[in-house]
Amino acid sequence: MDIKHYMNEVGQRARKASRAMAKADTAAKNRALLLIAAAIRRDADALRAANRQDLDAARDNGLAPAMLDRLTLSDKAIATMAEGLEQIVALPDPIGEISNMKYRPTGIQVGQMRVPLGVIGIIYEARPNVTVDAAGLCIKSGNATILRGGSEAIHCNQALAKLVKEGLAGAGLPADAVQIVETTDRAAVGELITMPQYVDVIVPRGGKGLIERLMKESKVPMIKHLDGICHVYIDDKADIEKAVDIAFNAKCHRYGTCNTMETLLVARGIAPKVLPGLAKLYGAKDVELRADEEARKLLAGYPHLTAAGEEDWHTEYLAAILAVKIVAGIDEAIDHINTYSSQHTDAIVTEDYTRTMRFLREVDSASVMVNASTRFADGFEYGLGAEIGISNDKLHARGPVGLDGLTSLKYVVFGHGEIRE
Repeated sequence: MDIKHYMNEVGQRARKASRAMAKADTAAKNRALLLIAAAIRRDADALRAANRQDLDAARDNGLAPAMLDRLTLSDKAIATMAEGLEQIVALPDPIGEISNMKYRPTGIQVGQMRVPLGVIGIIYEARPNVTVDAAGLCIKSGNATILRGGSEAIHCNQALAKLVKEGLAGAGLPADAVQIVETTDRAAVGELITMPQYVDVIVPRGGKGLIERLMKESKVPMIKHLDGICHVYIDDKADIEKAVDIAFNAKCHRYGTCNTMETLLVARGIAPKVLPGLAKLYGAKDVELRADEEARKLLAGYPHLTAAGEEDWHTEYLAAILAVKIVAGIDEAIDHINTYSSQHTDAIVTEDYTRTMRFLREVDSASVMVNASTRFADGFEYGLGAEIGISNDKLHARGPVGLDGLTSLKYVVFGHGEIRE
């Protein structure tokens, strides 16, 4: 296959489809999403079979446990994909919405209209659910998309893409509005990220290595986050029961996700009351604790305890490993987070209102939480229906990126014959 020629054809088809999608009405877009959701439920057995093919091949190739976890399409994941599409249907269509209308002294009215971005290229590893989440959000926001999934999920992605195209056709929308790159050749990624004439935005969802490569090579703007070094800080004014539940869930609910806690900070005044109980729970899950000297003294006898080094505060483990540090209080906690956090998601557990507001204002992350697990940093949990990714950048979109993050604003002006003097 001539990769350059193939990707140019994909780009041309996407650009043409994007013009049709930009003017598609809400009813047609919603109908497509409902048809896709119904097809996913109808073909659940076939999707599981395709996923088993991918999992068998991935195990044979020695794929890491965290990646296998992301690759697995469970019954719950299939149901969640369909439900996510239905949630997107229930959301208001942002396209064409006019806001901030103001009269100027000249008599003209100036406002802003929300419009699609155009063509969105999405590059992702494992996670077949991304195929549906991304397609759904792009369809509803009036965009076309080019999806380049990882080779490890090729069978499942192709099966899902077939259902997406079925739904688009059934709603009278162009099938090319959602295209799956059919080759697993890595050169296709290089072409996709250097086609600004066809692609308006790239959204990478994958490991740090992939995103670092794209940051160096892409000629197309990106919506991205590099890694998820998420913190939970247990304040000395925390409710201990809440603190234990949140800190356990934030780490152990799933290890291989970007919103999993990687560093636990505990105020010195509450550490003796909260750390021993947490250690029992972590021990039952065989979590390795990499702790500073003060925390190690409190955790003496814990079977999986090692000394934390400087590198641990910088590390996204995506595994049953947790860095633990005892801090003097909220000042040291905020300083540590703003020094080492990847600005993805950070949480405080406290019953003190003043400290709550300080944490919300001063922690410079895309999602900042109070008395809740970092695992909630997700488009589905935020009521976005689904997410196309999470951004810890500060321009255009930040945090879970849903419908609004896939649109832009243009100025619109209404006049009555006014001319500029």
